[in-house]
Amino acid sequence: MQFEHARTQPGSRSRLARRARAGSLERVARGVYWNPEDAELTEYHDLAVVSAAIPKAVICLLSALQFHGLTSEWPREIWIALDRQSRVPQSLKIPLRIHRFTKPFLLFGIEEHLIEGITVRVTSPAKTVADCFRFRNRYGTDLAVEALRDYLKRKLPLEPMHQAAQLCRVEKVMRPYFEALL
Repeated sequence: MQFEHARTQPGSRSRLARRARAGSLERVARGVYWNPEDAELTEYHDLAVVSAAIPKAVICLLSALQFHGLTSEWPREIWIALDRQSRVPQSLKIPLRIHRFTKPFLLFGIEEHLIEGITVRVTSPAKTVADCFRFRNRYGTDLAVEALRDYLKRKLPLEPMHQAAQLCRVEKVMRPYFEALL
């Protein structure tokens, strides 16, 4: 396991802090450390770091589109969804774009993936496309339409897309694009 949490064992907080000062560990966020020497980095390393530092975070929107291969863009920030009460550690050095979702929007359509030994929660492809349409006024309709086009190109199942569109209340908005692309 690459990441170590100070809360996993009693007395480990000072031991991990000493190892970080000595240079054998690197501090990711408060209480979260990792050893870069014996780490096998993947292209999704930043997603693992964010998930280790913020266990309640769900990777969403542009970061989830990139993770699922539904966009050609590579986001400069990690886009995460949190509930309205969750806190974000100030010591995290990765740029984040935080969206606050209510419980029904946050809990629907989550997939868990194991990246570098860390469980990373990512919105499903269908939920991600529906969220793009939900935030179309903020991030543009072009992003949402491109995501829908790529979803249909990959021949992913349509039923989860209809469920996600209903939950996100964008079914009527998506229908004309959906019909034009089919």
